Amino acid sequence: MDQSISNDVVMSTKAVELHRQLTVVDGLQYPNWNRKIFEQLVEAGVSGVHATLVYHENTRETLTRFGEWERRFDEYSDLIRPVLEMEDVRRAKDERRVGVFFGAQNCSPIENDIELVGAFRRLGMLVMQLTYNNQSPLATGCYEQSDAGITRFGREVIHEMNRVGMVIDMSHSAERSTLEAIETSSRPIVISHANPLFFHDARRNKSDKVLKALAESGGMLGVSTYAMHLPGGGDCRLSEYCDMIARTVDLMGIDHVGLGTDLCQDQPAQTLIWMRHGRWSRSLNYGEGSADQPGWPVQPDWFKDARDYPNITSGLLSLGFQPHEIARIMGENWLDFMEKSIRPMSS
Repeated sequence: MDQSISNDVVMSTKAVELHRQLTVVDGLQYPNWNRKIFEQLVEAGVSGVHATLVYHENTRETLTRFGEWERRFDEYSDLIRPVLEMEDVRRAKDERRVGVFFGAQNCSPIENDIELVGAFRRLGMLVMQLTYNNQSPLATGCYEQSDAGITRFGREVIHEMNRVGMVIDMSHSAERSTLEAIETSSRPIVISHANPLFFHDARRNKSDKVLKALAESGGMLGVSTYAMHLPGGGDCRLSEYCDMIARTVDLMGIDHVGLGTDLCQDQPAQTLIWMRHGRWSRSLNYGEGSADQPGWPVQPDWFKDARDYPNITSGLLSLGFQPHEIARIMGENWLDFMEKSIRPMSS
């Protein structure tokens, strides 16, 4: 052991060298994007990241988010590049930059117009969740008391997403809706940022039944580092997390597991309120300095910011994973899955 990295985690020379060789892809992030965060991603060797574009935004607001990212690509061109095909991620690695591809955490951008699926796909939205926690026009979220499954509109949107090459994401969806999405879709789907229910009993985590169906259909799970998805929250140990990955690989197979950290670094509390409540609820009206105002959960010491990806590489290596297996989990599975999934279907 001769080299340490942030947060007092010590890495072997073998782990450091292995991590340098990896093409690291994160299946979901929503930090407060700025130069510091992009620099940290580059420092950590991250070549691709699925960036949340919107939560509850409507069509016009979603277009504005695209415009904001165009400005970022100009301002931080030395650090980031847009991803329209997965080869852009490999180019980003060669350039020592981060490739950014976009997804929506809700179906709100398309409103009630199925034609907008293809329009947003052409703009570069590669992934869309059918719902974010609540009932949507397409499916049921994981916080609803009853799960009616995929709606008539939802089935049509799934077929259209399949056609244009937009990936279906069920990270925030309820169980029946998720299983029906897997069955309805002619292409594999993803759960981009969640953990197995056996690891921690959280509404957002997924049952063995869902994970087995996901793997059997060719889909992918991105395992999360978000404290609310971990046993003990911020006190969860790296060894526990890596053991969970090992058990998930046993359940689903090595080709169906990747990272989806759900890292929301440096976001203010107001962003958390927007994520949870959008415009649909008036029951929580937090004023400045209110004692009831929520805060972000404390991240575990081994994954506080983007520089900590090498800790996961080190933990997997210590657990006995082989380098080629770590390469798949840390990014190659995402590249393979997305490469196949975002190609439009022939007419």
